[in-house]
Amino acid sequence: MANPLLHSFLPLFYISWFDDVLTETEMNTMKEAINSQNWLTKSEKETLFTKINVENPPSRTEISDWKEIISKGVNEDSDDELLTDVAVKLALLENPEIDTEKLKKLYFFLQELEKSLGIISNEAVFAFKERHDTITSKYATEATFEVEKLTEILDGSQAETINKVKKIISRPTFKYEESTDIEVYREKVLKWCKILAKEGLGSTAYPKEHGGEDDVEAYFSIMETLSYHDLSLVIKFGVQFGLWGMSIQSLGTEKHYKKYLKDVGTLKLPGCFAMTETNHGSNVKSLETTATYDHKTKTFTVNTPHKLARKEYIGNAARDGQMATVFAKLIIDGKDHGVNAFIVPIRDSKNNVLDGISIEDCGHKMGLNGVDNGVIYFNNVVIPKENMLDRFASVNSKGEFESPIASDNRRFFTMLGTLVGGRIGIPRSALAAAKSALTIAVRYGDQRRQFGPQGGSEVPILNYRMHQRRLMPYLAKSYAIHFALQYVTQRFMNRKEAEMQEIEALAAGMKAYSTWNTRDTIQECREACGGKGYLSENRFGALKNDTEVYTTFEGDNTVLMNLVAKNRLSEFRNQFGEMNALSLFNYVVDQAKTSITYKNPFATRNTDENHLVDNEFHLHAFQFREKEILASAAKRIKKLLDSGLDSFDAFNIAQHHLINVGQAYLERVVLEQFQNQIASTKDEGLKTILTKLCQLYALSTIEKNASWYLEQGYMEGVKTKAIRKAVNQLCWEIRQNAVPLVNAYNIPESCLSAPIITKK
Repeated sequence: MANPLLHSFLPLFYISWFDDVLTETEMNTMKEAINSQNWLTKSEKETLFTKINVENPPSRTEISDWKEIISKGVNEDSDDELLTDVAVKLALLENPEIDTEKLKKLYFFLQELEKSLGIISNEAVFAFKERHDTITSKYATEATFEVEKLTEILDGSQAETINKVKKIISRPTFKYEESTDIEVYREKVLKWCKILAKEGLGSTAYPKEHGGEDDVEAYFSIMETLSYHDLSLVIKFGVQFGLWGMSIQSLGTEKHYKKYLKDVGTLKLPGCFAMTETNHGSNVKSLETTATYDHKTKTFTVNTPHKLARKEYIGNAARDGQMATVFAKLIIDGKDHGVNAFIVPIRDSKNNVLDGISIEDCGHKMGLNGVDNGVIYFNNVVIPKENMLDRFASVNSKGEFESPIASDNRRFFTMLGTLVGGRIGIPRSALAAAKSALTIAVRYGDQRRQFGPQGGSEVPILNYRMHQRRLMPYLAKSYAIHFALQYVTQRFMNRKEAEMQEIEALAAGMKAYSTWNTRDTIQECREACGGKGYLSENRFGALKNDTEVYTTFEGDNTVLMNLVAKNRLSEFRNQFGEMNALSLFNYVVDQAKTSITYKNPFATRNTDENHLVDNEFHLHAFQFREKEILASAAKRIKKLLDSGLDSFDAFNIAQHHLINVGQAYLERVVLEQFQNQIASTKDEGLKTILTKLCQLYALSTIEKNASWYLEQGYMEGVKTKAIRKAVNQLCWEIRQNAVPLVNAYNIPESCLSAPIITKK
């Protein structure tokens, strides 16, 4: 080529013909682009067109010659070189005296053409590097830390319980049930539950004097570990020993413990938790089932007033449950005393449905078909007075309602607050399912080889930057959520009355945050495994379908996030609701400090690598977002209320804003707990890898919220672009440890049971 600038087109031509196929669309795109360049003569354009003619493609020899020419312009020691950098060097090698302005025009022209063709410039350069295989092997799996030590950190004080459960669910009898017959599946799940009860796991949380271990924390660990196995088993276990048993323990008194808990813990007395109704869903306060007290007979009559007041989605109801904790409005002498809880028999010991009880099977569901969900109707069912769970309210000897909590609202929320444990067990269960999906996808990505450099061997798909981009942020987030859930668990275990509202909101928020993450993680992992991920044998179908409802039960996620936001607004009001001159001054000063320190031109444009991965920068960015969104939501709602709207309409208008309040709060909590874990980790190898994971969690979250930071002037485009690059780099660096990181979950192979990673 006479014009040295023409050599700069060779890298683009080579990449375009690299797979032996240049489409007509690609050819026309390049022709139009070349035609538009006035600095090229007609003859030079014709010469270039001959290289991209789909009717007359270049020979393999010619393409090989191009590669030899191109390799002269490649820097073997650079990982950041772009295709356009190579192109310009080729032109300069032919003629070092080329006009600088012409080179600039060429550079930007080629960059735009690359974008039009969908070429990832940085990745494309590797096709010309002799050390390509060396780079591939450098980033192959090789742990830089001791996997067993990381497992010890993850399991913490619960290692003994976790290992006990893992041994049980690894037994041959726990082999997955593959029948499509719902009744066969349900029977297998019940059999598994009986084994767990026999091992003493069901009664773990109950008082020792009633057959248990008085260890709620161990119960949470059991639920989480069982979730590496079959999720129908987890939910059946949770309904029987958690919802049914713990509702007695939390809402009842000693007489109920003596009568029921031992039999519940051994599964001699299977039961249900009948709260949800068709008509009101999450709105428990408005449920319509009634329990009318008759002082003459010392009995309650439980009744379903109309069809839509039926109890729906009730686990254990369709075939196994003999009793139920039923939530109903207590009526005494025609007066409604609000929602209370009652134990109501629904079947006899031979499993026959009792008089006055009607039960329907919910039938086949998207998932969890090993759980017998049912619909229950009560037709004036009479129960004795002692069947009222009376920890927070009772009917006295005169037939009068009494309670140690005077306020109806406070009593209602105190009663529901005792059940917050479910909102700790469910997110931990969901996280275990996400860990299973990640283990399968990451290990498959490390084994599965596809494509590679010309003449070289195929490379693991986990070495592709986009594949890393898909999986590594979810891997980092799984660790982040793990440590946050450990924190929530400890807050709950060491709770004080004054902290309960905050703990309830935190548990509700983490339930939503974790289950939404699980939904997204499993979907990405399934797609990352291609067609193999679509086969039922590789578990993604079961994981996806079984966890879908996690975003709905134990409280719909959107409803829970509103609860979190309202709690944060209450905290904000307590702090700034009645600002005196001093507190107002301090607030303004604090905002001014932020502007000076973090919103000045240097900070908003700072792309220094050390700054971008600095934990103080991450934490402040999260705190700033949380405070700003909370303050703006408070101001917005106050403005709506001041305009004359009632509180319902004001909150309804601002609802999407409230979801962001909850999200920002939870992201900050999760980051803080991850950073706290790293600070307490002594082993340097573990500290290094956990730090990278934490950095990736922080930066990928900031990247997700980049538009907000840009709107607020907290960052400028140059910084958000640098963050995107830093995320890519961290994904690349973590890839080396990806398999050891999922192995640290220590999920039994029998539970993974995915041929995609076990077949050789």
